[in-house]
Amino acid sequence: MEASASSPRWGLLQRIAAAYGKMMLNPTYRVLVLLLGAPVHIFVYFYYWRERKSDPYVLALEDTKQELLASGYHDSLIEDIRDQQIRKHQFFQEEIEPQTLERQVAAIAASQFQAEAHEQTMARLRQHSQQRLTYAAAFQQLLESPLFVAISLVPGALMYVLILIFGSPYLKYIVERLLMSVFVIFGVAFLVFSILYISPMNPAANILGETATAEQIESFNQLYGLDQPYLVQLGNTLKGIATFDLGKSFAGNEEVTTAIAGKFPVTLTLTLISLVMAIIIALPIGIISAVKPNSVYDYTFMFIALLGLSIPSFWQGLVFILNFSIKLQWLPATYNPQNWLSIIMPTIVLGTGLTAAVARMTRSSTLEVINEDYIITAKAKGLSKRQILRKHAVGNALIPIITVIGLQFGGMLGGSAVTEKVFNISGIGSYIVDKQFIPDIPSIMGGVIYTAITISLINVVIDILYAFFDPRIRSKMKQY
Repeated sequence: MEASASSPRWGLLQRIAAAYGKMMLNPTYRVLVLLLGAPVHIFVYFYYWRERKSDPYVLALEDTKQELLASGYHDSLIEDIRDQQIRKHQFFQEEIEPQTLERQVAAIAASQFQAEAHEQTMARLRQHSQQRLTYAAAFQQLLESPLFVAISLVPGALMYVLILIFGSPYLKYIVERLLMSVFVIFGVAFLVFSILYISPMNPAANILGETATAEQIESFNQLYGLDQPYLVQLGNTLKGIATFDLGKSFAGNEEVTTAIAGKFPVTLTLTLISLVMAIIIALPIGIISAVKPNSVYDYTFMFIALLGLSIPSFWQGLVFILNFSIKLQWLPATYNPQNWLSIIMPTIVLGTGLTAAVARMTRSSTLEVINEDYIITAKAKGLSKRQILRKHAVGNALIPIITVIGLQFGGMLGGSAVTEKVFNISGIGSYIVDKQFIPDIPSIMGGVIYTAITISLINVVIDILYAFFDPRIRSKMKQY
Protein backbone atom coordinates (compact mmCIF):
# COMPACT_ATOMS: atom_id res chain seq x y z
CA MET A 1 0.00 0.00 0.00
CA GLU A 2 1.37 3.39 -1.03
CA ALA A 3 2.28 5.81 1.73
CA SER A 4 0.24 8.98 1.80
CA ALA A 5 1.85 12.29 0.96
CA SER A 6 1.48 13.43 4.55
CA SER A 7 3.18 10.39 6.13
CA PRO A 8 6.61 10.85 7.76
CA ARG A 9 8.17 8.20 5.51
CA TRP A 10 6.95 9.91 2.35
CA GLY A 11 8.19 13.27 3.61
CA LEU A 12 11.61 11.79 4.33
CA LEU A 13 11.85 10.33 0.82
CA GLN A 14 10.91 13.66 -0.70
CA ARG A 15 13.58 15.41 1.39
CA ILE A 16 16.16 12.85 0.24
CA ALA A 17 15.18 13.44 -3.38
CA ALA A 18 15.34 17.23 -2.95
CA ALA A 19 18.74 16.99 -1.26
CA TYR A 20 20.03 14.78 -4.08
CA GLY A 21 18.88 17.36 -6.64
CA LYS A 22 20.83 20.10 -4.84
CA MET A 23 23.93 17.90 -4.51
CA MET A 24 24.06 17.31 -8.26
CA LEU A 25 24.55 21.07 -8.71
CA ASN A 26 27.73 20.93 -6.62
CA PRO A 27 30.67 19.35 -8.54
CA THR A 28 32.37 17.97 -5.42
CA TYR A 29 29.26 16.39 -3.96
CA ARG A 30 28.21 15.10 -7.37
CA VAL A 31 31.44 13.11 -7.68
CA LEU A 32 31.12 11.80 -4.10
CA VAL A 33 27.54 10.66 -4.70
CA LEU A 34 28.51 8.85 -7.89
CA LEU A 35 31.44 7.10 -6.18
CA LEU A 36 29.68 6.13 -2.95
CA GLY A 37 26.55 4.92 -4.74
CA ALA A 38 28.17 3.34 -7.81
CA PRO A 39 26.18 0.05 -7.68
CA VAL A 40 22.91 1.97 -7.39
CA HIS A 41 23.84 4.36 -10.17
CA ILE A 42 24.45 1.48 -12.56
CA PHE A 43 20.81 0.44 -12.20
CA VAL A 44 19.58 4.04 -12.41
CA TYR A 45 21.63 4.53 -15.59
CA PHE A 46 19.77 1.73 -17.39
CA TYR A 47 16.47 2.99 -16.02
CA TYR A 48 17.25 6.46 -17.32
CA TRP A 49 18.04 5.23 -20.86
CA ARG A 50 14.84 3.21 -20.93
CA GLU A 51 12.72 6.13 -19.81
CA ARG A 52 14.57 8.49 -22.10
CA LYS A 53 12.78 7.00 -25.09
CA SER A 54 9.56 8.55 -23.84
CA ASP A 55 11.25 11.79 -22.78
CA PRO A 56 9.12 14.70 -24.07
CA TYR A 57 12.33 16.56 -24.87
CA VAL A 58 13.55 13.85 -27.23
CA LEU A 59 10.20 13.68 -29.03
CA ALA A 60 9.88 17.45 -29.24
CA LEU A 61 13.48 17.79 -30.42
CA GLU A 62 12.87 15.52 -33.39
CA ASP A 63 9.74 17.45 -34.32
CA THR A 64 11.60 20.75 -34.03
CA LYS A 65 14.42 19.53 -36.27
CA GLN A 66 11.97 18.37 -38.91
CA GLU A 67 10.20 21.73 -38.82
CA LEU A 68 13.50 23.60 -39.17
CA LEU A 69 14.54 21.44 -42.12
CA ALA A 70 11.16 21.88 -43.80
CA SER A 71 11.32 25.64 -43.37
CA GLY A 72 14.67 25.81 -45.17
CA TYR A 73 16.47 27.11 -42.08
CA HIS A 74 19.27 24.56 -42.42
CA ASP A 75 19.98 25.43 -46.06
CA SER A 76 19.96 29.17 -45.45
CA LEU A 77 22.21 28.64 -42.40
CA ILE A 78 24.76 26.79 -44.54
CA GLU A 79 24.71 29.54 -47.16
CA ASP A 80 25.23 32.27 -44.57
CA ILE A 81 28.08 30.43 -42.88
CA ARG A 82 29.75 29.65 -46.22
CA ASP A 83 29.59 33.30 -47.18
CA GLN A 84 31.05 34.33 -43.80
CA GLN A 85 33.89 31.84 -44.05
CA ILE A 86 34.79 32.92 -47.60
CA ARG A 87 34.88 36.60 -46.61
CA LYS A 88 36.97 35.78 -43.52
CA HIS A 89 39.60 33.91 -45.55
CA GLN A 90 39.64 36.66 -48.17
CA PHE A 91 40.17 39.30 -45.49
CA PHE A 92 43.19 37.43 -44.09
CA GLN A 93 44.36 36.61 -47.62
CA GLU A 94 44.25 32.88 -46.97
CA GLU A 95 43.80 30.22 -49.61
CA ILE A 96 41.60 27.28 -48.68
CA GLU A 97 40.60 24.18 -50.62
CA PRO A 98 36.89 23.78 -51.43
CA GLN A 99 36.70 20.46 -49.54
CA THR A 100 38.22 21.99 -46.42
CA LEU A 101 35.87 24.94 -46.65
CA GLU A 102 32.84 22.66 -46.92
CA ARG A 103 33.95 20.64 -43.88
CA GLN A 104 34.28 23.83 -41.82
CA VAL A 105 30.90 25.08 -42.99
CA ALA A 106 29.22 21.74 -42.22
CA ALA A 107 30.71 21.56 -38.71
CA ILE A 108 29.71 25.13 -37.80
CA ALA A 109 26.25 24.71 -39.31
CA ALA A 110 25.63 21.46 -37.42
CA SER A 111 26.58 23.10 -34.13
CA GLN A 112 24.41 26.17 -34.68
CA PHE A 113 21.50 24.06 -35.98
CA GLN A 114 21.62 21.85 -32.89
CA ALA A 115 21.72 24.91 -30.60
CA GLU A 116 18.72 26.48 -32.33
CA ALA A 117 16.78 23.22 -32.19
CA HIS A 118 17.55 22.84 -28.48
CA GLU A 119 16.46 26.41 -27.72
CA GLN A 120 13.17 26.08 -29.60
CA THR A 121 12.51 22.68 -28.01
CA MET A 122 13.02 24.00 -24.48
CA ALA A 123 10.70 26.92 -25.28
CA ARG A 124 8.06 24.47 -26.50
CA LEU A 125 8.37 22.39 -23.31
CA ARG A 126 8.01 25.47 -21.13
CA GLN A 127 4.95 26.49 -23.11
CA HIS A 128 3.30 23.14 -22.36
CA SER A 129 4.59 23.01 -18.72
CA GLN A 130 6.81 20.04 -19.48
CA GLN A 131 10.35 19.27 -18.31
CA ARG A 132 13.28 17.47 -19.84
CA LEU A 133 14.08 14.10 -18.28
CA THR A 134 17.65 14.36 -17.01
CA TYR A 135 19.63 11.71 -15.19
CA ALA A 136 19.28 13.63 -11.94
CA ALA A 137 15.51 13.92 -12.45
CA ALA A 138 15.24 10.18 -13.13
CA PHE A 139 17.15 9.43 -9.93
CA GLN A 140 14.95 11.82 -7.97
CA GLN A 141 11.86 10.03 -9.26
CA LEU A 142 13.24 6.70 -8.06
CA LEU A 143 14.24 8.15 -4.67
CA GLU A 144 10.60 9.03 -4.02
CA SER A 145 9.72 5.33 -4.32
CA PRO A 146 9.88 3.46 -0.97
CA LEU A 147 10.48 0.17 -2.81
CA PHE A 148 13.53 1.50 -4.66
CA VAL A 149 15.00 3.01 -1.47
CA ALA A 150 14.47 -0.26 0.42
CA ILE A 151 16.17 -2.34 -2.30
CA SER A 152 19.09 0.08 -2.75
CA LEU A 153 19.60 0.81 0.94
CA VAL A 154 22.38 -1.73 1.48
CA PRO A 155 24.48 -1.14 -1.68
CA GLY A 156 23.93 2.61 -1.41
CA ALA A 157 24.21 3.01 2.35
CA LEU A 158 27.18 5.42 2.20
CA MET A 159 25.46 7.46 -0.50
CA TYR A 160 22.29 7.80 1.58
CA VAL A 161 24.30 8.82 4.63
CA LEU A 162 25.95 11.55 2.53
CA ILE A 163 22.57 12.68 1.18
CA LEU A 164 21.08 12.88 4.69
CA ILE A 165 24.09 14.89 5.89
CA PHE A 166 23.73 17.26 2.95
CA GLY A 167 19.99 17.56 3.60
CA SER A 168 20.59 18.89 7.13
CA PRO A 169 22.19 22.36 6.93
CA TYR A 170 23.60 22.26 10.46
CA LEU A 171 24.97 18.72 10.18
CA LYS A 172 26.47 19.54 6.79
CA TYR A 173 28.08 22.65 8.26
CA ILE A 174 29.68 20.65 11.08
CA VAL A 175 30.83 17.71 8.93
CA GLU A 176 32.40 20.00 6.32
CA ARG A 177 34.43 21.76 8.99
CA LEU A 178 35.50 18.47 10.54
CA LEU A 179 36.74 17.31 7.14
CA MET A 180 38.58 20.60 6.68
CA SER A 181 40.19 20.01 10.07
CA VAL A 182 41.44 16.61 8.91
CA PHE A 183 43.14 18.22 5.91
CA VAL A 184 44.63 20.88 8.19
CA ILE A 185 46.01 18.24 10.56
CA PHE A 186 47.69 16.29 7.77
CA GLY A 187 48.95 19.53 6.25
CA VAL A 188 50.54 20.47 9.58
CA ALA A 189 52.05 16.98 9.82
CA PHE A 190 53.53 17.28 6.33
CA LEU A 191 55.01 20.70 7.05
CA VAL A 192 56.49 19.76 10.45
CA PHE A 193 57.95 16.50 9.16
CA SER A 194 59.53 18.27 6.16
CA ILE A 195 61.14 20.87 8.43
CA LEU A 196 62.52 18.17 10.73
CA TYR A 197 63.75 16.14 7.77
CA ILE A 198 65.82 18.98 6.32
CA SER A 199 67.07 19.95 9.79
CA PRO A 200 70.88 19.77 10.01
CA MET A 201 70.70 18.00 13.38
CA ASN A 202 71.50 14.28 13.48
CA PRO A 203 69.26 12.31 15.88
CA ALA A 204 71.57 9.28 15.98
CA ALA A 205 74.67 11.34 16.79
CA ASN A 206 72.86 13.40 19.42
CA ILE A 207 71.44 10.35 21.21
CA LEU A 208 74.41 7.98 20.93
CA GLY A 209 76.96 10.68 21.73
CA GLU A 210 80.24 11.76 20.18
CA THR A 211 81.88 8.37 20.82
CA ALA A 212 79.37 6.54 18.60
CA THR A 213 80.90 4.69 15.67
CA ALA A 214 79.67 4.86 12.09
CA GLU A 215 78.28 1.32 12.40
CA GLN A 216 76.29 2.25 15.50
CA ILE A 217 74.84 5.34 13.81
CA GLU A 218 73.95 3.29 10.73
CA SER A 219 72.31 0.63 12.90
CA PHE A 220 70.32 3.34 14.73
CA ASN A 221 69.11 4.83 11.43
CA GLN A 222 68.08 1.40 10.14
CA LEU A 223 66.22 0.62 13.38
CA TYR A 224 64.08 3.77 13.16
CA GLY A 225 63.86 3.95 9.36
CA LEU A 226 65.92 7.14 9.08
CA ASP A 227 67.93 5.64 6.21
CA GLN A 228 64.86 5.45 3.98
CA PRO A 229 63.98 8.08 1.32
CA TYR A 230 61.99 11.16 2.24
CA LEU A 231 58.73 10.00 0.64
CA VAL A 232 58.90 6.62 2.37
CA GLN A 233 59.44 8.23 5.78
CA LEU A 234 56.69 10.77 5.13
CA GLY A 235 54.28 8.03 4.06
CA ASN A 236 55.03 5.98 7.18
CA THR A 237 54.52 9.05 9.37
CA LEU A 238 51.18 9.96 7.81
CA LYS A 239 50.08 6.33 7.97
CA GLY A 240 50.95 6.23 11.67
CA ILE A 241 48.92 9.40 12.29
CA ALA A 242 45.92 7.97 10.43
CA THR A 243 46.08 4.72 12.45
CA PHE A 244 46.94 6.49 15.74
CA ASP A 245 50.22 4.61 15.89
CA LEU A 246 52.87 7.26 16.54
CA GLY A 247 55.66 4.73 17.09
CA LYS A 248 58.41 4.86 19.69
CA SER A 249 60.55 7.83 20.63
CA PHE A 250 64.25 7.84 19.74
CA ALA A 251 65.25 8.71 23.30
CA GLY A 252 64.05 6.22 25.89
CA ASN A 253 62.31 3.96 23.35
CA GLU A 254 58.92 4.73 24.93
CA GLU A 255 55.57 4.64 23.17
CA VAL A 256 54.87 8.16 21.97
CA THR A 257 51.10 7.78 22.31
CA THR A 258 51.44 6.67 25.93
CA ALA A 259 53.87 9.46 26.78
CA ILE A 260 51.70 12.17 25.23
CA ALA A 261 48.54 10.73 26.76
CA GLY A 262 50.08 11.38 30.17
CA LYS A 263 51.32 14.89 29.39
CA PHE A 264 48.71 16.40 27.11
CA PRO A 265 45.82 16.40 29.65
CA VAL A 266 47.97 18.51 32.00
CA THR A 267 48.46 21.21 29.38
CA LEU A 268 44.84 21.03 28.25
CA THR A 269 43.56 21.35 31.83
CA LEU A 270 45.83 24.30 32.50
CA THR A 271 44.73 26.01 29.29
CA LEU A 272 41.01 25.41 29.85
CA ILE A 273 41.14 26.79 33.39
CA SER A 274 42.99 29.85 32.12
CA LEU A 275 40.38 30.25 29.38
CA VAL A 276 37.45 30.11 31.80
CA MET A 277 39.20 32.55 34.14
CA ALA A 278 39.86 34.96 31.27
CA ILE A 279 36.25 34.88 30.05
CA ILE A 280 34.79 35.38 33.54
CA ILE A 281 37.04 38.39 34.19
CA ALA A 282 37.40 39.94 30.74
CA LEU A 283 33.78 40.06 29.53
CA PRO A 284 32.42 42.16 32.45
CA ILE A 285 35.46 44.44 32.37
CA GLY A 286 35.11 45.02 28.63
CA ILE A 287 31.38 45.67 28.83
CA ILE A 288 31.77 48.12 31.74
CA SER A 289 34.50 49.99 29.85
CA ALA A 290 32.27 50.20 26.77
CA VAL A 291 29.19 51.35 28.70
CA LYS A 292 31.24 54.02 30.51
CA PRO A 293 33.79 55.17 27.92
CA ASN A 294 36.47 57.68 28.93
CA SER A 295 35.63 57.18 32.59
CA VAL A 296 37.88 56.23 35.49
CA TYR A 297 36.74 52.62 35.11
CA ASP A 298 37.52 52.63 31.40
CA TYR A 299 41.01 54.11 31.77
CA THR A 300 41.86 51.87 34.73
CA PHE A 301 40.67 48.62 33.14
CA MET A 302 42.27 49.30 29.77
CA PHE A 303 45.56 50.34 31.41
CA ILE A 304 45.62 47.04 33.31
CA ALA A 305 44.76 45.20 30.10
CA LEU A 306 47.63 46.91 28.29
CA LEU A 307 49.99 45.85 31.08
CA GLY A 308 48.70 42.29 30.76
CA LEU A 309 49.49 42.27 27.05
CA SER A 310 52.94 43.76 27.59
CA ILE A 311 54.25 41.56 30.42
CA PRO A 312 56.34 38.57 29.23
CA SER A 313 54.94 35.36 30.68
CA PHE A 314 58.32 34.02 31.85
CA TRP A 315 59.07 37.25 33.75
CA GLN A 316 55.60 37.27 35.29
CA GLY A 317 56.05 33.66 36.38
CA LEU A 318 59.42 34.39 38.02
CA VAL A 319 57.97 37.41 39.85
CA PHE A 320 55.09 35.29 41.13
CA ILE A 321 57.49 32.60 42.38
CA LEU A 322 59.75 35.15 44.13
CA ASN A 323 56.83 36.86 45.88
CA PHE A 324 54.16 34.25 46.51
CA SER A 325 56.38 31.19 46.93
CA ILE A 326 59.73 32.30 48.30
CA LYS A 327 58.86 35.51 50.13
CA LEU A 328 55.28 34.97 51.32
CA GLN A 329 55.25 31.16 51.04
CA TRP A 330 51.57 31.16 50.12
CA LEU A 331 51.77 28.97 47.02
CA PRO A 332 54.10 26.17 45.89
CA ALA A 333 56.71 27.16 43.32
CA THR A 334 56.39 23.99 41.24
CA TYR A 335 53.41 22.11 39.92
CA ASN A 336 52.16 19.10 41.87
CA PRO A 337 49.07 17.21 40.64
CA GLN A 338 48.17 16.29 44.23
CA ASN A 339 48.17 19.94 45.35
CA TRP A 340 45.50 22.11 43.72
CA LEU A 341 47.19 25.26 45.00
CA SER A 342 50.12 24.61 42.65
CA ILE A 343 47.98 25.30 39.58
CA ILE A 344 46.91 28.81 40.65
CA MET A 345 50.04 30.71 39.58
CA PRO A 346 50.52 28.89 36.22
CA THR A 347 46.86 29.48 35.40
CA ILE A 348 47.07 33.20 36.13
CA VAL A 349 50.32 33.60 34.18
CA LEU A 350 48.99 31.71 31.17
CA GLY A 351 45.63 33.48 31.21
CA THR A 352 46.88 37.04 31.70
CA GLY A 353 47.47 37.71 28.01
CA LEU A 354 44.14 36.15 27.01
CA THR A 355 42.26 38.13 29.65
CA ALA A 356 43.78 41.39 28.41
CA ALA A 357 43.10 40.61 24.75
CA VAL A 358 39.49 39.57 25.36
CA ALA A 359 38.82 42.60 27.55
CA ARG A 360 40.06 45.03 24.90
CA MET A 361 38.16 43.25 22.11
CA THR A 362 34.97 43.17 24.24
CA ARG A 363 35.21 46.92 24.81
CA SER A 364 35.86 47.65 21.14
CA SER A 365 33.13 45.34 19.85
CA THR A 366 30.52 46.52 22.38
CA LEU A 367 31.28 50.18 21.63
CA GLU A 368 30.75 49.52 17.94
CA VAL A 369 27.45 47.72 18.53
CA ILE A 370 25.86 50.20 20.96
CA ASN A 371 26.11 52.92 18.33
CA GLU A 372 24.12 50.96 15.74
CA ASP A 373 20.68 52.08 14.60
CA TYR A 374 18.80 49.16 16.16
CA ILE A 375 20.23 50.06 19.60
CA ILE A 376 18.96 53.62 19.17
CA THR A 377 15.55 52.16 18.22
CA ALA A 378 15.56 49.99 21.33
CA LYS A 379 16.30 53.07 23.45
CA ALA A 380 13.43 54.92 21.78
CA LYS A 381 11.08 52.06 22.74
CA GLY A 382 11.88 52.72 26.38
CA LEU A 383 14.02 49.66 27.12
CA SER A 384 16.42 50.01 30.02
CA LYS A 385 20.20 49.94 29.50
CA ARG A 386 20.41 46.49 31.09
CA GLN A 387 17.76 45.08 28.74
CA ILE A 388 19.43 46.63 25.72
CA LEU A 389 22.80 45.19 26.68
CA ARG A 390 21.44 41.74 27.47
CA LYS A 391 19.03 41.32 24.54
CA HIS A 392 20.64 43.30 21.74
CA ALA A 393 24.19 44.50 22.32
CA VAL A 394 26.09 41.62 23.92
CA GLY A 395 24.85 38.92 21.55
CA ASN A 396 25.84 40.88 18.44
CA ALA A 397 29.17 41.90 19.94
CA LEU A 398 30.18 38.31 20.70
CA ILE A 399 31.20 37.34 17.13
CA PRO A 400 34.63 39.10 17.09
CA ILE A 401 35.10 38.19 20.77
CA ILE A 402 34.65 34.50 19.98
CA THR A 403 37.22 34.85 17.20
CA VAL A 404 39.79 36.32 19.58
CA ILE A 405 39.10 33.66 22.20
CA GLY A 406 39.61 30.89 19.66
CA LEU A 407 42.85 32.34 18.30
CA GLN A 408 44.22 33.06 21.76
CA PHE A 409 43.28 29.60 23.01
CA GLY A 410 45.24 28.01 20.19
CA GLY A 411 48.17 30.28 20.98
CA MET A 412 48.04 29.34 24.66
CA LEU A 413 47.85 25.64 23.92
CA GLY A 414 50.76 25.75 21.50
CA GLY A 415 52.80 28.30 23.43
CA SER A 416 52.46 26.99 26.96
CA ALA A 417 56.03 25.65 26.97
CA VAL A 418 57.46 28.78 28.62
CA THR A 419 54.98 28.69 31.50
CA GLU A 420 55.47 24.94 31.90
CA LYS A 421 59.24 25.34 32.09
CA VAL A 422 59.00 28.15 34.67
CA PHE A 423 56.73 26.13 36.98
CA ASN A 424 58.27 22.74 36.19
CA ILE A 425 55.08 21.36 34.66
CA SER A 426 55.46 18.12 32.73
CA GLY A 427 53.09 19.09 29.92
CA ILE A 428 53.03 18.76 26.17
CA GLY A 429 54.73 22.12 25.61
CA SER A 430 57.84 21.34 27.63
CA TYR A 431 57.82 17.81 26.17
CA ILE A 432 58.06 19.12 22.60
CA VAL A 433 60.77 21.63 23.56
CA ASP A 434 62.88 18.91 25.18
CA LYS A 435 62.52 16.59 22.18
CA GLN A 436 63.18 19.14 19.43
CA PHE A 437 66.88 19.50 20.16
CA ILE A 438 67.54 15.83 19.32
CA PRO A 439 65.36 16.00 17.13
CA ASP A 440 63.10 13.16 18.29
CA ILE A 441 60.86 13.10 15.23
CA PRO A 442 58.14 10.69 16.49
CA SER A 443 57.78 12.55 19.78
CA ILE A 444 57.66 15.97 18.14
CA MET A 445 55.19 14.79 15.51
CA GLY A 446 52.98 13.26 18.21
CA GLY A 447 52.96 16.43 20.30
CA VAL A 448 52.27 18.65 17.30
CA ILE A 449 49.48 16.39 16.03
CA TYR A 450 47.72 16.26 19.39
CA THR A 451 47.93 20.04 19.60
CA ALA A 452 46.74 20.47 16.00
CA ILE A 453 43.77 18.15 16.61
CA THR A 454 42.73 20.09 19.71
CA ILE A 455 43.06 23.46 17.99
CA SER A 456 41.11 22.18 14.97
CA LEU A 457 38.30 20.94 17.21
CA ILE A 458 38.25 24.29 18.99
CA ASN A 459 37.93 26.02 15.61
CA VAL A 460 34.99 23.76 14.75
CA VAL A 461 33.33 24.74 18.04
CA ILE A 462 33.96 28.41 17.22
CA ASP A 463 32.36 28.00 13.78
CA ILE A 464 29.33 26.39 15.44
CA LEU A 465 29.13 29.29 17.90
CA TYR A 466 29.24 31.68 14.94
CA ALA A 467 26.13 30.01 13.54
CA PHE A 468 24.48 30.08 16.96
CA PHE A 469 25.03 33.79 17.59
CA ASP A 470 24.84 35.18 14.04
CA PRO A 471 21.51 34.67 12.21
CA ARG A 472 23.15 35.72 8.92
CA ILE A 473 25.34 32.62 8.99
CA ARG A 474 22.33 30.42 9.75
CA SER A 475 20.45 31.83 6.76
CA LYS A 476 23.44 31.18 4.47
CA MET A 477 23.69 27.60 5.77
CA LYS A 478 20.11 26.93 4.71
CA GLN A 479 20.70 28.33 1.23
CA TYR A 480 23.37 25.78 0.28
